[in-house]
Amino acid sequence: MSRITRFGYRAVAEQYSPTQLLEFASMAEKQGFEFISISDHFHPWFHGGGHAAFAWAWIAAAAERTKKVSFGTGVTTPINRYHPAIIAQAFATLGSMYPGRVYLGLGTGEAMNEVPVGQAWPPFRERVRRVEECLDIVEGLWGKDFFSYRGKYFGVDEANIYDKPAKPVPIYLAASGATMAELAGRRAYGLYTTPAKPEKIRDVLFPALKKGAEASGRKFEGVRKMILCNVSWDEDYDRALDSIKRWRAVAVPGSFEHEVSDPRELDRLGEKVPMEELTWRWTICTDLEDVIKSVGDYVELGFDEIEIRSGSPDEEEFIRRFGEQVLPSLRERYAGC
Repeated sequence: MSRITRFGYRAVAEQYSPTQLLEFASMAEKQGFEFISISDHFHPWFHGGGHAAFAWAWIAAAAERTKKVSFGTGVTTPINRYHPAIIAQAFATLGSMYPGRVYLGLGTGEAMNEVPVGQAWPPFRERVRRVEECLDIVEGLWGKDFFSYRGKYFGVDEANIYDKPAKPVPIYLAASGATMAELAGRRAYGLYTTPAKPEKIRDVLFPALKKGAEASGRKFEGVRKMILCNVSWDEDYDRALDSIKRWRAVAVPGSFEHEVSDPRELDRLGEKVPMEELTWRWTICTDLEDVIKSVGDYVELGFDEIEIRSGSPDEEEFIRRFGEQVLPSLRERYAGC
């Protein structure tokens, strides 16, 4: 394999305040993480202990606090809350201020981002089309002056981004199924996905990504592939397990299509989810060698960017131990892949 594997840290905006996340980001860079992503939600996945910082403002603050690590959203949703022109302006500004250190993640989103601000929650096919129109507008505004566009859902009239980055900001598209994976292959710099069974990655996501890439005249190998790897580590296994219970709402059947946007209701729904429906998505361990194996499995599947989200009881200790023990081993085994 000739690709270069990169390892990133997830700033868990649902679980920590923005000021705490700034400290974690600084620590993560010092420990050797190469990129940091942050979720871009209006509401979090849970109410108890929940947070939901504004991702774009946080990225600017975090980039000022650090020196070379790159930042991006995982992911921004251009459904109703954000007009694509505003996304284009925001990330052009970030890309101009921090050249080579910013990327943009786009996806079809969840109701928690739209319904609380008085917007409808459209069906999946409409959301896909909105993402496509967003790509048209963002690329047009970054690449042209006084750009006009009229789609079914969005439009711009002689719009101009005055502060464009020297190079376009890389765009990743989030996919959990074939439709968005194919679109990522056709239109995006990279694919972004969350934990999935290996057979789904091999039989659904990657074939669709390859189909899209080839349709646009690109090679499958030329599209970056990022996956989220969930880890909860503690020397006490029960503490590590207990620490992720708050995430049960993401395992509610159809949670990403669900119209529920109130985190209090998500908490109630999550209480009904058996823990085994959640735990397969996580590496829960007392031995960091288990983390090395989990990350290595994703690299062997073909991912070249692994983003680590920690649900560990002690986040600072996890970052420190991961940097001292896990990253050196991963780089020795995979960074030259």
